[in-house]
Amino acid sequence: MFEWMIRSTPEARTKGEKRGLKVLSTLNEYQARLFVADKALDWGRGGISRLSQLTGMSRTTITKAVQELEGRRALGGPPEGGARRPGGGRKKLEQIDPRLQQDLRRIVEESTAGDPMSLLRWTRKSTRTMAEELNRWGHSISADTVGRLLEDMDYSLQLNRKVKEGPQHPDRDGQFRYINRCGRAFRRSGDPVISVDAKKHELIGPFKNAGRTWRRKGQPKRVNAYDFPSWAKGKGIPYGAYDEVHNEAVVNVGVTHETAQFAVESIRRWWTLAGHPRYPRARRLLICADAGGSNGYRRRAWKYRLQQLADQLHIPITVCHYPPGTSKWNKIEHRLFSFISLNWKGQPRVSYEMAVNLIGGTTPQTGLKVQATLDTNDYETGVEVTPSEMEQVHLRRHKKFPDWNYTISPRIITLQILQIVHFIFRQCLRNKDDGEARSKPVKRKVTFLVTFLESQLNVMRLYVSRYIVNRFLCRRIGK
Repeated sequence: MFEWMIRSTPEARTKGEKRGLKVLSTLNEYQARLFVADKALDWGRGGISRLSQLTGMSRTTITKAVQELEGRRALGGPPEGGARRPGGGRKKLEQIDPRLQQDLRRIVEESTAGDPMSLLRWTRKSTRTMAEELNRWGHSISADTVGRLLEDMDYSLQLNRKVKEGPQHPDRDGQFRYINRCGRAFRRSGDPVISVDAKKHELIGPFKNAGRTWRRKGQPKRVNAYDFPSWAKGKGIPYGAYDEVHNEAVVNVGVTHETAQFAVESIRRWWTLAGHPRYPRARRLLICADAGGSNGYRRRAWKYRLQQLADQLHIPITVCHYPPGTSKWNKIEHRLFSFISLNWKGQPRVSYEMAVNLIGGTTPQTGLKVQATLDTNDYETGVEVTPSEMEQVHLRRHKKFPDWNYTISPRIITLQILQIVHFIFRQCLRNKDDGEARSKPVKRKVTFLVTFLESQLNVMRLYVSRYIVNRFLCRRIGK
């Protein structure tokens, strides 16, 4: 313990001195002082000077220890776990200099941000600049001591915290409750519930990525000094679909643009890779999405592409949007994207393959499983959806907040129903003895039935046109 205090050279020591120094190295400060004093008494005249030279202890320390040994008082050891009696050692600066804390508080309060009544405050000045300022005021203090005093005064270094969400929509809480209610209903019936969103676009190439990784000293990964997009091989656009029930996700990495078509394609890939294997008997799908972006509730292209997906999956798709300004409440943010950021921190995405592998290699202790795919399709921006195309969308708005909640039904089911109805009426017409006499009442029944189906199933005119039905009946009757 006291090897650094030993000053004599090994050649100048006797065997007894070497043994004593070996024992001395195992003792604490209090025990070593008494041990050296006992040796000094045994050596007699000149022992204190010799031991001071050997051990590095001052003559005053050894002399005081000798007085303790020769005194009549019993040796009172230090408290358990300590080497000195209470009150021993150098006094703290704030005890020696009473004005130190007052001056430090004065400096801090001049630059303190936040509510002065808060229990926890923070400062913008560094400990080094505050120590220099205190030294100019006549105090002798270091930056480390300033940091210790600030902790005693309930200060700490803090980052900015994003908590101000701006003006809140009056229906915000009601929409959150509605989303939870819909989610419970879908999970209770065994149907999938997913959260979707796009992550921040990433430049592909040797660009700096915040974070640190374990590497040999002096061998950091060398990256570009500037993040110019023109230096990149391209950009990666991760779009994720997260299954809340099974804690699984599929992330589709695009290479061109974040459009509604790309968003729906990402959901389609989730269904192929994870959704259909997990829910082979699913009767419906619930998508929780943000209010803006490529999957915003005002985008025509988003609803039009979802209609195509519903036709392909043969199940209705229900969409519930989070209220505006609440994207951070989307579960995919803190259950998927946060772990992806932790997994690839400090790793430059030098290629698309590396980006996909880093996303797919995200395996936190929460049990999250992630599959990643690369989407090389070219998605054009500025594609307009015409009003006639929107009329083909089987969109039924919910009574509760209809702008944010709606269901898109597949058109293929409606066509099958109409084909069955037409087949039934064809059979009825064949069995009529006098088709001419019964043509008008039968025609009225068919027209009424088609009108009823159109109102109930929201069939687009392309498939339930009265003109087509009338022409079909006229052809069968002979008119």
